[in-house]
Amino acid sequence: MILNTELEYKGNLFPSKIISYKKDIDTLYFTSENNVVLQLTIERDSVLRFRYSTTGIFDTDFSYAISQFANKGFNHLEITENDTNYIITTSKLICHISKLDMRKSIYDAKDSSLICEDELGFHWEESYEFGGDIVKMSLKSQQSENYYGLGDKPVENNLKGKRFQNWVTDSYAFDRGTDPIYKAIPFYTALHHAKSYGIFFDNSFRSYFDFCHERRNITSFWAQGGEMNYYFMYGPDMTEVVSNYTDLTGRPQHIPPLWALGYHQCKWSYYPESKVKDIAAKFRELKIPCDALYLDIDYMEGFRCFTWSKEHFPNPKKMVKELANDGFKTIVIIDPGIKIDKEYTVFKEGLENDFFCKRADGPYMKGKVWPGECYFPDFTNPKVRDWWSNLFKELIEDIGVNGVWNDMNEPAVMDVPGKSFPNDVRHNYDGNHCSHRKAHNIYGMQMARATYHGLKKFSYPKRPFVITRAAYSGTQRYTSTWTGDNVATWDHLSIANQQAQRMCMSGFSFAGSDIGGFAEQPNGELFARWIQLGVFHPFCRVHSSGDHGDQEPWVFGSSITAIVRKFIEIRYQLLPYLYTTFWRYVGEGIPILKSLVLFDQEDPHTHYRNDEFIFGEKILVCPIIEPNAKGRRMYIPRGRWYNFWDNTIEIGGEEKWVDADIDSMPIFIKEGAIIPKYPIQQYVGEKVIEQLELDVYFKMGKESSEVYEDAHDGYDYKKGRYSLRNFNQVGKNNSLTIQQFKSGKYATSYATFKINVHGLPFKISSVEVDNEKIDITKLNGDVTFIIPKEFRELYIIGK
Repeated sequence: MILNTELEYKGNLFPSKIISYKKDIDTLYFTSENNVVLQLTIERDSVLRFRYSTTGIFDTDFSYAISQFANKGFNHLEITENDTNYIITTSKLICHISKLDMRKSIYDAKDSSLICEDELGFHWEESYEFGGDIVKMSLKSQQSENYYGLGDKPVENNLKGKRFQNWVTDSYAFDRGTDPIYKAIPFYTALHHAKSYGIFFDNSFRSYFDFCHERRNITSFWAQGGEMNYYFMYGPDMTEVVSNYTDLTGRPQHIPPLWALGYHQCKWSYYPESKVKDIAAKFRELKIPCDALYLDIDYMEGFRCFTWSKEHFPNPKKMVKELANDGFKTIVIIDPGIKIDKEYTVFKEGLENDFFCKRADGPYMKGKVWPGECYFPDFTNPKVRDWWSNLFKELIEDIGVNGVWNDMNEPAVMDVPGKSFPNDVRHNYDGNHCSHRKAHNIYGMQMARATYHGLKKFSYPKRPFVITRAAYSGTQRYTSTWTGDNVATWDHLSIANQQAQRMCMSGFSFAGSDIGGFAEQPNGELFARWIQLGVFHPFCRVHSSGDHGDQEPWVFGSSITAIVRKFIEIRYQLLPYLYTTFWRYVGEGIPILKSLVLFDQEDPHTHYRNDEFIFGEKILVCPIIEPNAKGRRMYIPRGRWYNFWDNTIEIGGEEKWVDADIDSMPIFIKEGAIIPKYPIQQYVGEKVIEQLELDVYFKMGKESSEVYEDAHDGYDYKKGRYSLRNFNQVGKNNSLTIQQFKSGKYATSYATFKINVHGLPFKISSVEVDNEKIDITKLNGDVTFIIPKEFRELYIIGK
């Protein structure tokens, strides 16, 4: 006879005192009386991994986020103990683990200052509904501690006082504060006392982060299943934290082709073929630079992926070739939903090979998306990914499409609660079979991964280009991204600015927004202001819904068209600067955009700034985000900055008014910078670069700059066929010296530099290049002259 039908609700459970410890090379195991095991792995001197088991048994150690190329190894490791703690010391960190309850404190090994400490530390609840644990971690917030990152959250840069969840979600027309949205990037950077650390919670279940929201001085994160498994990364510079994170989760596997950094035009939808050609012709007629045109779902036959509408695009190969002859790359959309149609080859292959996701009791996962009822490939199965990658052969190799845009891959499902798969859908998870609760957040990532490998295979020897809407940590290895279906409002212009900064701070720099807004219709002023911002984002694309009118650069009148053209031309001039920045991002994980706090974390005025950012290393940008503005107040970071438009110098460290009518925006150049510029082109490769301009901004003292170049596509740069020029500038009261150090085997097409010197504090008496004098009577009034590209030292002497 059953006397009690109630389950015992145990509430939060905690580790008890440690009763044993063992070491296995770089991994330490601490076991408590109640069978909790803390596995501490020293990944690097500045990177520690904490992993907990509540049963004494760990799951298979598998993660889609962690790169196989992540660096491991350390210079120093010492383990000692006293009456109360085990003490683990590396060359960068000291970690104390309490013998009483496993709580941790982490210190800077250099000065013994406290970096991070547990509050309750690790604790958990048993999940009676699904089995396993709800795993939790709580940390004390230090005095004046602030928090940044977490991917695409549409809020201000500083996350303190807010709570979020990570559950990849189709969020059409999201608003400020909407949560969750398209991406799950459970990584944040914390800053206090001018020192920074990061935490990456590698758990793909639905997770939550609370930054002093529920309790004023407590930061916590938890997940609805899986393990408490997180990485602690120490800077102390924020840039080093992000670099450590991208080392761990991976960086793009190659530099994007230069054309991918140009201006892109997209709409839902450009069809039929005649419309696409009209758009292309208009760009060339109006001389507005553009490198890529996008085809949305209407190019397909009944929205069936990997097909073409015979009515709208009767000869796609011919069309793509003609667009290419005019300098346009063609990008097409591919969604995950495969229409249930026994006459449809892709559906038949998926069905025959059992490649589609299934419900718990065996039926296929069926959902409605654009084609109607669909089945969905299980991209967590390596056989499915391989099959999917091979489906791109015709699109890429035969027809000549240049890139693929993955959309609806959250995965989005129409007309159902939650707008996605139900929890009971089963996934292969690379042999670690699981439910959708665990696989949901990585589904879009694995689709992008399979797409990337298909394009890499069939684009070869060119570099692939992929863009995804949904992402988890590590997706930056495969693809670029945009921030999803935004709205044509002034607030969304501000949100786009903050989202792009946050994505870069979260290790995913190749990002941008739908310029002008996807939903609704901007007026000309809003569109112009959004273009001004968008040309300084790593990914630059206008995209809109056809339901709301046209959104090409010429539809808002001639005056707006002229402004749009002017700023797109600035982007094309700055392509060698942006390409160099991408080279650093791919090689070192340095964010392409830097929020002011990332640029100067020691200045407390930067900790809550949202609008201003550094583009690359040397250019300060601040968008105008209000209508009818003739300028704005902005914070100029410490140092001396040249106004891009008139070369006047601003002394930073305070907030100032900056004039910026509709045809302008606040742009400043860091003193000492050397900015490389190409001539304006209508598309990448239109012109042979016959001369590289170098804008030199004088600084009293020393400054270094770099220019990286290669063939702009292909993989020869990985064999040493690149050109890296390091410029060291030294400015004095009556002289300016620039030294060049070059490496790499690539020979650029140009033979000379056009040097434009700004801000010289003296009149020139002579100029020497490699100890030979130049005839200074040939100098232009604004101090411009031409010298051989292989010079070693340029010496400008004052009177």
